Amino acid sequence: MHYILFYEYAPDYMERRGEFREQHLSLAKAAIDRGEFFLGGAFAEPADGAAIVFKGDSPDVAESFARADPYVVNGLVTSWHVREWTTVAGKDADNPIVS
Repeated sequence: MHYILFYEYAPDYMERRGEFREQHLSLAKAAIDRGEFFLGGAFAEPADGAAIVFKGDSPDVAESFARADPYVVNGLVTSWHVREWTTVAGKDADNPIVS
């Protein structure tokens, strides 16, 4: 299944992220290398949150990422939640109905 991790950022996220960016990207790279992390990034204008798409057997793959993310641990992310995403179209869809 696919899961989307949604982040809401603290108002001072842009000013504070530099200190934790390399650790955050290292965590993302490890999840990419394991085949769990598919696509992610911050929302633009305003940069008030982000979304990351994961693939796994349960939402734990996304939840574990969030709990370990230095952005979360250090308060740059004020809240987060995970939603299961039923994918039906595209080459990586879990339930393809469109070919």
